[in-house]
Order: sequence, then C-alpha cells, then structure tokens
Amino acid sequence: MASTSARALGLLSMLTSGSTVSGEELARRLGVSQRTMRRDVETLRELGYVVEPVKGAGGGYRLGPGGALPPLVLDEEQVIAVVVALQTTSTVLAGIEDSSRRALATIRQVMPRRLRLDADAFTVTALPNQWEFPAPPPEAALVRAVGAAVRQRVVLRLHYDDPDASPDDTQDDSGSGGARVLEPHHLVVWAARWYLVAYERAHEHWVVLRLDRITSPDLTGVPFTSRPMPEGGPGALVQRTPARGDSLAPWPCTGSAVLDLPAELVAQFAPGGAVVRGLDATRCELSMGAWSWIGLAGLYVTFGSPMSDVQPPELRDAFTLATQHLARGVTVGHRRSDECGAAPDAGGEDSDKTARHLR
Repeated sequence: MASTSARALGLLSMLTSGSTVSGEELARRLGVSQRTMRRDVETLRELGYVVEPVKGAGGGYRLGPGGALPPLVLDEEQVIAVVVALQTTSTVLAGIEDSSRRALATIRQVMPRRLRLDADAFTVTALPNQWEFPAPPPEAALVRAVGAAVRQRVVLRLHYDDPDASPDDTQDDSGSGGARVLEPHHLVVWAARWYLVAYERAHEHWVVLRLDRITSPDLTGVPFTSRPMPEGGPGALVQRTPARGDSLAPWPCTGSAVLDLPAELVAQFAPGGAVVRGLDATRCELSMGAWSWIGLAGLYVTFGSPMSDVQPPELRDAFTLATQHLARGVTVGHRRSDECGAAPDAGGEDSDKTARHLR
C-alpha cells in the first residue's frame, strides 16, 4: 500500500478534475478501503484543501473553492499527456513554439524526480502528414481572441475573407459593410484546420468559418444565450458543411469533377485542401489536388461515384490509365482464379463494369 502522503497526492489529482467522484470510486482507484480513503480526505483538509462532501444520488466528494492548489499535481498518464501536447502544439498553432518550450521547462522543474523521468522519456518531433493536406496553423493571438468570445458567450464582430461571399454576407446587423456579427459557439479542429461554428444573426442560420480567414475579431461585450446545436453537434456540422471557407491546396496537379452525390455527403469525406460546391440536391462539383495526375484520379475513385465534366484533360487521361491498370489487375486475378477452378466469366464481367464506371 502507498504511503499516506502519496495517497493524498493521488486523491488530490483525482479531485482536481472539478467533477464529483464517489467515495467507492476513489477508494477503488487508490486501492484502499473507504475508511482509509476518508482518512486521506481528512489529511487533505488539514493541509488546507476544501474537499466538499456531496450527498444524495450521484454524491461523493469534490474539490471546493477557496483552497490553494500545489504548483503541480499530476499522475504518470497526465505527465505523458502534458508533455506530448506541449511538444506538438506547433502543428495546430503558429507562433507558440517558444512559449511551449518554456512551459515544458517550467512544468518539469516542479515535477517530482520520478515523474521527471517519465517526462524526459517522451521527446517528440511533430511533422505534418501530407495525407492530411494540412493548412498553415493559425496565430495563437487569433485563437485566444475568438476563444475568449466563445468562452464568455459574447457577440463577436469580425471581418472574414471569403471570396465566394455575396454582398449580403458582408453586412452586419446595423447595415455597415465589411463586418459580420456572430454568436460564436464552438471552435473545432478537423483535417488539420481550425473552424468557428457560429450563429449569424443577420441571416438567422448557422455558419462554419475557417479561423485563419478571420481578421479584426472584436468582442462586443454583448452577451448571448446558447442555442441548441444542429443534429450531431459542432463537429458533425463542420464535416457536412460544404461552404466552410476551404480553398484549393496548391498541389502540382489540381482538377475537378462532378459527382452524383450530395454536397453534404462529399464534404464529410473530402480531404483537407479540397473544395465542394453543391449543384443540386444530388450532385456536386469536387475540386482537389495531388502530387500526380494518377494519384489525383485515385482520390476521386475512392468516392465510388459516377463522374462527369472531368477537368482538365490530364485528369481524364489519368482516369483512362487507371481504368487500364484496374482492368489488368482484375484480369490477372481472374486468370489466377481459373487455375484454382473459379468461374470462367467472373473476372471479365467485373473488368467491364470497372471500365464503364470510370469512364
């Protein structure tokens, strides 16, 4: 059994989440009886921590206000989470690398030796994954300003660089041009991009904005009441919104094609750096880029949809080449199956279907 001081630190770590934890759960995680756990609670109180009992269904213990916390109370798993997070911030925020290094050094100084060894074991180098088609991370100051509006639930006035916006979209509630007035509800990071989910009062609808397109965010100080989110919550709304401010990534090969799929569906699975434009309820135009024309054709094939109006000619040629490769692969597979006694016409039929679909 751990010493009283070690158990008290462990108990304090469990209570710093801010939620109520049952006595039974605390005793189980400490590996002691509930009687011993209660003694440890008294130890914390003697040290000046406000540990409140919560009675009734769902009751237990919680850390109340007014108690001074020690410089740092972390267990081994929390140490790993903090160290990895601080070493990978550069992939999601710009201009914060030095602050992250200094924060990690500060935290390391107040760690017990045992936890310092765990922290030193995790030296991480974060590199962007090109398969994610990452965008440059936004500035920390921008995230801080918009995040403050979200946290404080105050109306946000901002300018937004949206080349596809209509003139009506650049008017605020008072009719002055160039600004938009929004109720900021959530920040979402998806596909290595930051998005703001907000309610636009002028048009009475939800909008999804790329954070790096926002300039001059102004917290008006006017409070607003949280609204019920659309189905699936903020993350699902970002994923299924085609008009979310994305722009075509600067790849060596870029093209477009019309898919026989709804824009909301394609938007969920289009890679970062793609642009989805709805044409009607059942069709959309998908623009994407890749490192080669055959690679770009492969990305389009993953949607499994008939395609039309494929541009440019180099992409059409790549589809023809992909058709030949796929047909050849099916034919080879058919021949090998024949050697094992497979049906003689299965491969040829599949090959014809594949070729017709890609055309």
